[in-house]
Amino acid sequence: MLSLMAVAILLILTTWFSATAVLPQLTRRLSLGDTGRVWLTISVQLGFVAGALCSAFLGWADRYAGRHLILAGAVAAAMVNLSVLWMDAAAAVIAARLLTGFSLAIVYPPAMKLISTWFQAQRGVALGIVIAAITVGSATPHLVNGLGGLSWEVVVITTSVCALTGGLLVAGFVREGPWPYPSHPFQPRAALHCFTQPAVFWVTMGYLGHMWELYAMWAWFAVFYQYVLDQAGVGNSAVLASFATFAVIGIGGLGCVLAGVTSDRYGRSTTAFWALIVSGLMAAVIGLATPYPTLVLVLALVWGISIVADSAQFSALLTEVARREYVGSVLTLQVALGYLLTVPIIWVIPMFVRQWGWEWAFLVLSAGSLAGAYAMRRTHALTSRPGAAGTP
Repeated sequence: MLSLMAVAILLILTTWFSATAVLPQLTRRLSLGDTGRVWLTISVQLGFVAGALCSAFLGWADRYAGRHLILAGAVAAAMVNLSVLWMDAAAAVIAARLLTGFSLAIVYPPAMKLISTWFQAQRGVALGIVIAAITVGSATPHLVNGLGGLSWEVVVITTSVCALTGGLLVAGFVREGPWPYPSHPFQPRAALHCFTQPAVFWVTMGYLGHMWELYAMWAWFAVFYQYVLDQAGVGNSAVLASFATFAVIGIGGLGCVLAGVTSDRYGRSTTAFWALIVSGLMAAVIGLATPYPTLVLVLALVWGISIVADSAQFSALLTEVARREYVGSVLTLQVALGYLLTVPIIWVIPMFVRQWGWEWAFLVLSAGSLAGAYAMRRTHALTSRPGAAGTP
């Protein structure tokens, strides 16, 4: 079941960065300026937030079978993503990307809840593998872009077919595990009340610090590395930047699995703390290496491993410390808050680039890592008490 879910989620999530991976081509096709490029980048985030909030407040994740929700979201994401082929207006493409994000919000939280029903003792590594699949899926459009000779149509078609295939895999073969969560009518006040629990609050704060950094790096690294290559006079920089971005994002899958193993052994909050410290350090120093493309790539690979390694541990912690009857909705609300936070930081990175250059633009991301690391220390103090929820 874990293997099937990992493959399916990998395929479905390829639609997330299908437009970002071909941003230079769409910029020319749609005559986008800086504002249009930013809107095209953040539109999936905004759609995801809207979908997650809608799912949470209607209680979809706690009322309906996860595999049905995942199939519906995957089919919708595939169809909307494919519709971009026939669009010539920037506003229409941005609207399609919003709907793609909305559709993916119906996939991600139910997938985390569904796979949790199969694992108790090794939930950290199980969710780590699912997040690894999401990570590789998010990176795949950059690989397709590089292999496809910069044909944006190839990227769009390939990712749409992948999403549809992933949805059918879940619907046909994935079932709920032996430790299901109780089905419960959604009560917004009760689910929101969960966030007044200290452990739930600090886990969420750690997740927000993690999200402040993650998607800004994923969204802008290809543009940053193409700039590094151009400054160094390296030819064919666009294709090389696509391959490098696939490697930098995709290697995060390894980090997710390693963090899952260590979290089940040494604790989720401790694992997340060190991942946040390392990724924050990489964010602070990578801009200083811009004259040296090889060094930038090495630092970026370390950043790629650490920046997403802790992602699954926030979800695993939340499934352990939140009230069981509201796990699906609380997970969805947490995810919605996290993705909402990604919007302003993705928006301001180009402003920092114009003001200070790429050499200093990523430095602001390290603030999120430091805040998240502090939250994980507080979480550890709460969950390491004898008998406390969330103790591995």
